[in-house]
Amino acid sequence: MYTSAIVDLMDSVTSSVSARELRADLSSIVGRVSFGHERIGVTRNGKLAAVVIGIDDLELLEQLEVANDLAAYTAARAADDGSRATLDDVRTRSAE
Repeated sequence: MYTSAIVDLMDSVTSSVSARELRADLSSIVGRVSFGHERIGVTRNGKLAAVVIGIDDLELLEQLEVANDLAAYTAARAADDGSRATLDDVRTRSAE
């Protein structure tokens, strides 16, 4: 779930700037992201290195991360059979 959201985010980068352009025009880029709801890719050596996103997108990503963590916890808990191994058991098995 979370991974597909990241892929969707990368597919929806609205424009890109080089790291040098970002440094030179940071104020304008922050404005575009904040008020224009753009997702601006930052490239380094011609390759996408980062994405500048607004608070709304960050909050969405955090919600997706929490949902993903909860789903993983729920699945792990459902798969837990209740058996446990001592540290000595683990050491013995790894030594074999």
